[in-house]
Amino acid sequence: MAQIDLNCDMGESFGAWQTGSDLEILDYVTSANIACGFHAGDPTTMHKTVEAALAKGVAIGAHPGLPDLQGFGRRTMAIAPAEAYDIVVYQVGALAGFAKALGAKLSHVKAHGALYNMAAKDFDLSQAIAKAVRDVDRELVLFGLAGSETIRAAESMGLRAAAEVFADRTYQDDGSLTPRNCPDALIEDVEAAVSQAKRLVIEGQARSIKGKDVRVRADTLCIHGDRPGALGFVKRIRAELERDGVAIAALRDARS
Repeated sequence: MAQIDLNCDMGESFGAWQTGSDLEILDYVTSANIACGFHAGDPTTMHKTVEAALAKGVAIGAHPGLPDLQGFGRRTMAIAPAEAYDIVVYQVGALAGFAKALGAKLSHVKAHGALYNMAAKDFDLSQAIAKAVRDVDRELVLFGLAGSETIRAAESMGLRAAAEVFADRTYQDDGSLTPRNCPDALIEDVEAAVSQAKRLVIEGQARSIKGKDVRVRADTLCIHGDRPGALGFVKRIRAELERDGVAIAALRDARS
């Protein structure tokens, strides 16, 4: 039987600015990637989101990004591996503190936005991120793009790595994601995105924008919490996967 973890980026409100339907989405996902204050989020939002995820039995993970609130962490920045190490330790440690205060532990870490995409193609950057995660807690799972340098770096360091796939992002022939600044980066049609999600999870394949079938390993499927209609989207994807016999479970619950 196929099995998949459904993860969602959330906790991305800060100050007076509110975004996402986090509380409702938590009913349908199994892992929450919570912003840690650099690209989005703030201490109060982090606290509330961790508390809500724990109440729903959802695995909690840190979602560290570049220090870029204005650009939502999606703008490429020149960053040395040593600096990447420091900002990841800082952010993961902050969220781990809220988890500990609430009697829980983090399950995973997933880099955000430009940091995620830069690391996917840069082994040295990925190695710095993986080392930061390992040094905070070697039991944490590092999420990374399927087939990426992030997965390779994590596994070379003895960390458990989870290969991530995306329902609503288009793929290139090499298995990388189409950059967000390209007009065809996002799959906005719900039917097309649901179809891609099922193919990724059940068949282990994605169709690139040039029509090539690309093999991918799918351990966890991302749902973007800031996508328009995100709540209806995740409900539909979960229902379709379960209808096809796919087990939905957090990676922490699948270790045995």
